[in-house]
Amino acid sequence: MADCTDKLPDNVPGKYYVDSNCIDCDVCRTTAPNNFAANEDEGYSYVCKQPENAEEEEACQQAMEECPVEAIGDDGEDC
Repeated sequence: MADCTDKLPDNVPGKYYVDSNCIDCDVCRTTAPNNFAANEDEGYSYVCKQPENAEEEEACQQAMEECPVEAIGDDGEDC
């Protein structure tokens, strides 16, 4: 499970985030391309935009569920 105290610095503020367990596998960027981007210099993905509608929310939820290392969290607002 993702740890909100271990968020990567590139994440925009809000509910969703990626922590340092990210292995840059591209699942989140493929599943929710409007909301995730790559930091190619450091080799990880991050939340570049919080979901703004039901479709984006569903895509982010799916990305979180499919992340092989559970590096995506949805408790960022509470941390």
